[in-house]
This record gives sequence, structure tokens and C-alpha cells, in this order.
Amino acid sequence: MRIWVVGANGFTGRRVLSCLSGTGKYEVMGCSLRPDILPGSGDYRFVQMDINNFPVVKDLFRTFTPDVVINTSALSVPDYCETHHEEAYATNVSAVEHLAECCMRTGSRLLHFSTDFVFDGGARELYTEEDLPAPVNYYGQTKYLGEQAVASICDNYAIIRVVVVYGKALPGQHGNILQLVKTRLENRQEIRVVSDQWRTPTWVGDIARGVELLLPATRHGIYHICGDECLSISEIAYRVADYFHLDPSLIRPVATEEMNEATPRPRFSGLSIEKARRDLGYSPSSLEKGLEELR
Repeated sequence: MRIWVVGANGFTGRRVLSCLSGTGKYEVMGCSLRPDILPGSGDYRFVQMDINNFPVVKDLFRTFTPDVVINTSALSVPDYCETHHEEAYATNVSAVEHLAECCMRTGSRLLHFSTDFVFDGGARELYTEEDLPAPVNYYGQTKYLGEQAVASICDNYAIIRVVVVYGKALPGQHGNILQLVKTRLENRQEIRVVSDQWRTPTWVGDIARGVELLLPATRHGIYHICGDECLSISEIAYRVADYFHLDPSLIRPVATEEMNEATPRPRFSGLSIEKARRDLGYSPSSLEKGLEELR
């Protein structure tokens, strides 16, 4: 099976690339806008390219002929997307449409990553794959439009929604909230975290396992691949402090209004994983298990 990982320098994309290329079962190619951040680290090919360069994308489909395309690329910083609409739309919608069209023409399966931010946060229970999205910011809007493009263009696809992905970041990668909390507390610095926003945090290693479960063309549609605990951001921070025996008094829980964020975020965006459990046998790790790699 030939697999193409798009966004292979990113936090999630790199873990997917590393895990799949390390099995010896697949022929794997990664691509990213910038050069490989870990050259020579695994059995894979790497191509530096812009997924918005459609002629180059078409050429790669023709030369590599992937059986599965895994699109982890996105412009995913909500504040940036809110003030850079054209750029966000190009990466999160137009490029996705083109990937979907190429997959449809070549018969490739498309695994496309999305987010809990497609929801408005007004739910009182975990969101399921059947719940109707209603994003509250432009990032969420573009990701929902990307989902719709994949579903309308492709016959053979799965959309993977993830939430607050955490784990050990590599040099050149953006960190994540759990790693940030640990670093701040280790440096004896106070950290403000919201107490009234709830998520289902996801260890990046679980995502890689979920992706492999979705490689066969036997399951289609949307799948929530995330953790099984719904926690407030402040609860997550306290769990990090407890696990690493750091001072919890440095954590300052605040309400969303006190954060003065320019971009709205859903208050509650926990995702149900019952469909993934039932269809795929997916079983996530505990938060503490995922924190082990941050030691």
C-alpha cells in the first residue's frame, strides 16, 4: 500500500508518518511546505511542496500513485485564520477540494483531518458524528467547508476529527497546551487557563493508531478519534501538575471572558468516540499514559 502523508512536518502529520513508515508494511511519502525536519529518520520519501500549487499536486499523484492520501495539513491557529480569511480558505478549503478531486480521479482513499471546532459549543453531551456542525469562528467554518468538500467529491474517504492534540513536540514544531503547562510550571511561572471550556484531549500516538485502523476502504464517513475523558482546560492543567509533581498553585483558572480572546471558541466541544470504538475497535490511552513521553 502506497501512502502519502500531507503536512508531514506538522505535529500530527509527523507522528503519522513515523508510525506508518516504521511498520515496514507500507511505502510512505511525506510532503510539507518546508524541508524535512527529521531527514534520514525513517524509511520514507519526502517532497517539499505547497499543496496550493495544484499542478505540482497533480504531478505527484501521477508519479507516486497513492492508494491512500492522509491530509493532516491545515492553517489551524484560530486567531490567525480570523484575520487572514483568504489564506485560511486556500489551505483549509480550496486545497482540500483539489486533493479530493485528485483522489476521486485516481481511485485513492482520502483520510482528511478535521476538528472539534466545527461545533458551536452549545451541547450538554458529547458531540457525535451525526450532530450538525455550527462553527463560531472562521477557522471552524473553513474546516467544516473542507469536510463538506471531501464528502461531496469523494466516494472513498474518512474524515477524522481530533481535539487538543498533545504529546512531545519535535524541534521546529509548535507545542501544545499540555507541554506549555509543564514548561511554565517547571520554570516556576504562573499560567492562566480557562476553567469553562471543555475538551476531550487526544494523545498524538492514539491518532496514529486510529489512522492505521482507517486505512482499509471498509469504513467511510466521519470518525471522532480522540480521548475518552471530557475535561476543562484547567482540569487538564491540574492533571499535568499532578503527574509531574509540579506546583498547582501556579495555575490560575479564569473564565473565558477574562482571557479577552479576540476569536470566539466553543465552550464545550467534547467528542464521543463510541462510533470509533464500535466500528474500528479504537481504544484511547489515558491522559497520564500520553504524558509519559513528556518526561
